[in-house]
Amino acid sequence: MKRIYPTHTYGAGPRHSCWWDETCAAPEWPSIDENKQVDVAIIGAGFTGLSAALHLAEAGVSVAVMDAQHPGWGASGRNGGFCCLGGSKLSHKELVSRFGTEHAREFHQAEMDSVQLVAGLLDRLGIDADTHSHGETLLAHRAKDMHDLQKQAQFIRDEYKVEPTLIEKTKLRQSGMGGPFFGALTNPVGFALNPLKYLTGLAKAAAQAGAQIYANSPVAKLQPSSGGWCLNINGHEIRAENVLIATNGYSSDDLPDWLASRYLPTQSNVIVTRPLSDEELNNQGWTSHQMCYDTRNLLHYFRLMPDRRFLFGMRGGFQSSPSADRRSAQRNRRDFETMFPAWAHVETPNSWSGMVCVSRNLTPYIGPVPNMPGVFAGLAFHGNGVAMGSYTGKMLAELVQGHGVVPHVMQKPMATFPFGRARRAVMLPMYATYTLADL
Repeated sequence: MKRIYPTHTYGAGPRHSCWWDETCAAPEWPSIDENKQVDVAIIGAGFTGLSAALHLAEAGVSVAVMDAQHPGWGASGRNGGFCCLGGSKLSHKELVSRFGTEHAREFHQAEMDSVQLVAGLLDRLGIDADTHSHGETLLAHRAKDMHDLQKQAQFIRDEYKVEPTLIEKTKLRQSGMGGPFFGALTNPVGFALNPLKYLTGLAKAAAQAGAQIYANSPVAKLQPSSGGWCLNINGHEIRAENVLIATNGYSSDDLPDWLASRYLPTQSNVIVTRPLSDEELNNQGWTSHQMCYDTRNLLHYFRLMPDRRFLFGMRGGFQSSPSADRRSAQRNRRDFETMFPAWAHVETPNSWSGMVCVSRNLTPYIGPVPNMPGVFAGLAFHGNGVAMGSYTGKMLAELVQGHGVVPHVMQKPMATFPFGRARRAVMLPMYATYTLADL
């Protein structure tokens, strides 16, 4: 594989202390140990790959899903658990400028549909994923940001046809959101969940519907063969008419070669506290179970979970090593203590990191891989993969079956980043610009 981070990134180190692994017993999935023939082969067993597998299997299509590690090992099993609007890093104004008003609104509808898809899957499949939070709350980290939140509230009414709630600074503690914030805006769309419980439930449902799911089955080569494609895995061959690439931030530049320089993995870091007491919650003034994030470009995201542990995450750096992981965890802890000083004494026994996937277009992609008939890809959710990754899987399943309409914004061919396999370098000036803008 040709990946742009060191080997450490793709090993056990970054997720060594992931809290979700302590909450959910992962099934034992077999590895590929013989040649197989299926209609559709899926590379990657995260939200996208498993959603595609479920929808294909339920439609009677034979499908096999391969993961280099195991289902949920990547970002899908270690994210912050925010099922919400998102997927693109473009503002509505930028979407309209690039694609027109109609296509911008079509994309916003897809955002809504993606959240509803996950809610529907949880209900239909009977998955208990510890859901909570009535929508998501955006907290102003500067006084001037409240003016922008007021404008955003009207935008939410106009575009998403739901009623948001503005909370003034003086009412935050009363709302259970005590902290260094200048007000808040709650969008009622979305909810929080345990991502690994959702992922595991999705995998079990796909398997029950007939999908074959394999762990420890890295694809060494993808090449054309008679009637479709041949995947070389563990010395065996999987032949399929169609192939879906669902590897997102854990992709490889040669699987297929078209992916080279078209995606940029960036780090996100999470810490989780021990359970908090009533006294500790009241001392800080944080008793809300809303999932929240702040108005920074390099944002913090956080939530009080049903078991009274507090999850706190932030965007990380562009280096990956044991020492870089420690530095990222230390930065995360410093920001946590700065924002929630009453909890400076509270232990955070769980700390881990994972890779968010960014495209140069700043929009997700769902569509065919050029010059590879029958191969499709879906990736680049910009930190919002719970909902948009699940939706992308469903869209890929429909594309393979010859129906379904992908939103125009998500059809735009992926542009390449400069510097090839050294493209992480573009994050240095980008992060510096964001840091200055956040002051």
